[in-house]
Amino acid sequence: MTLLSGPCVIESEENIFKIAKSLEKYHQDKTIDFYFKASFDKANRTSLESFRGLGMDEGLRILQKVKDDFGYKIVTDVHESTQVSQVAEVVDMLQIPAFLCRQTDLLVACAKTDKIINIKKGQFLSGEAMEYPVLKVLQTRACDEATYENSLKHGVFLCERGNSFGYGNMVVDMRNLVTMRNFAPVIFDATHSVQMPTAQNGKTGGDSSMVPFLASGAAAVGVDGFFMETHFDPSIALSDGPNMITIEKLEALIQKIKKIQEI
Repeated sequence: MTLLSGPCVIESEENIFKIAKSLEKYHQDKTIDFYFKASFDKANRTSLESFRGLGMDEGLRILQKVKDDFGYKIVTDVHESTQVSQVAEVVDMLQIPAFLCRQTDLLVACAKTDKIINIKKGQFLSGEAMEYPVLKVLQTRACDEATYENSLKHGVFLCERGNSFGYGNMVVDMRNLVTMRNFAPVIFDATHSVQMPTAQNGKTGGDSSMVPFLASGAAAVGVDGFFMETHFDPSIALSDGPNMITIEKLEALIQKIKKIQEI
């Protein structure tokens, strides 16, 4: 399976390397296609007071160092089309944030690179609607039909992270996993699916205790991979701490998912 894992945001070089070191087992596991994930900028934080990251230049320097030192493949978010070419020099997978999944210029700019693209489903969209962001990428890459096989060939993933109805919580409709898999390989984002947007006085909350249950459900339905943010101590994480899981719990969950997939 594909596994995208790491901290939400680059907090410091020291923390990034501490977390990266703890994830070596997944890079070495021949049954897992591992990508180290961290964002250089969180451009959609709830308030101006929230920590956004270290910026693109410093963030990419650290991600390149992780790549060089550990041999990891790297995935990170891009928020604007002007960022794509510089980010693509470092990463192996470009991630489209959920709020931006309909942004044509951003999708096309990513499609013009040779990188894998992970498109996160907007919290406001149905699974059926995600055919069209996939088509924007595939048509730019000279393919006119959004099918699982075409997306696999051209390096396009869809990522489910739940739907929000404006009431400070996420709801995961497992039917979306089945629907979206008609258009592309599907990654299930287990940690963002338990977010509670703006639930903590202008900051995003969450309930990480629900992550194993949703991830197990997705594994039973059938997906191509998982996105799970992790930290050595989520209680001190500077972004998305309440919905991240500890590195120790990640290990137990991966083993559980493997058993479900074997069944």
